[in-house]
Amino acid sequence: MEQSGNDILPKRARAALGYFPTPLIRLQHLEKFLGGPRLFMKRDDQTGLGMGGNKTRKLEFLLGDAIQQGSDCIITAGAAQSNHCRQTAAAAAACGLECHLALGGVAPPVPRGNLLLDILFGAQIHWSGSSRKGENIPDIVAQLKKEGRHPYVIPYGGSNSIGAAGFVTAIFELEEQIRALHETVDHIVFASSSGGTHAGMLVGKALTQANYRITGINIDKEEVFGMKLESYIPKLAGQTAQNFGIEPSAISFDVDLKPEYHGRGYGVVGELEREAIFLTARHEGILLDPVYTGRAMGGLIDMIRSGCYSSQDAVLFWHTGGNPALFASDDLLPTE
Repeated sequence: MEQSGNDILPKRARAALGYFPTPLIRLQHLEKFLGGPRLFMKRDDQTGLGMGGNKTRKLEFLLGDAIQQGSDCIITAGAAQSNHCRQTAAAAAACGLECHLALGGVAPPVPRGNLLLDILFGAQIHWSGSSRKGENIPDIVAQLKKEGRHPYVIPYGGSNSIGAAGFVTAIFELEEQIRALHETVDHIVFASSSGGTHAGMLVGKALTQANYRITGINIDKEEVFGMKLESYIPKLAGQTAQNFGIEPSAISFDVDLKPEYHGRGYGVVGELEREAIFLTARHEGILLDPVYTGRAMGGLIDMIRSGCYSSQDAVLFWHTGGNPALFASDDLLPTE
């Protein structure tokens, strides 16, 4: 009998927050339009929690840990249109916990997109100016403790060894789907930002002995937790592997990270993102977001056009969600 991620996962508390497995589909029309490799998509925009997204996988373990520790409130951080913060707010509401979000920037006149959903889910917003990665969380924690609360801090992107476990199990889920479809996958491409998704995939690949290459499109050139992303990912992968009983020295983590698609910076929409969003919507009826999946799909389309893949290859795009951000952008339609 094949092992599943649950079979080998250390016994951890886990909150049931999402609907799994998420669909694995063929992008036949986009594939034909681009004239490149066979294209598949893993639909983590369909996880169900708070309009979906990949962070649900991490939050099942993070909220489970928070509840086990007796926490009564959750704190995390991100940009004003953070998908992670939106899903964290939804997860906290689903678990009956208070949520505090440290968001970069200042309050807009009218909340839209993810921010509107944060408010609907009952999150308390702490506007943090130029800090969008949790730099002021210690101050929020101190105040909550002073009030007699028991806060639980979820790091930026949910990217620690607890959260990354969600993507170890995701690779086992994918392997089962690939076998059921009698298909093969040679490459996985996705948006890589805070490192947890990427690290979890690498550990899952090692545990399942899969052969595909995992390629992250780096959507943000800033450092994560004081480290360059390409350095943080193998460090986190090693920590995550230890949780699965594997010594990091036993695994060589090949971090394939593409930094050339930053464009004009984090969250700034350019022609790369516009075209990717437009082509995916027009040819497949699937929406991408302007910050993460739009940029990652734009990178994949560019690599296909540049001949990085042969017509015999099978490439899977992992849709990490983020669609609510579409409704906070005024700069999405392709220019003529």
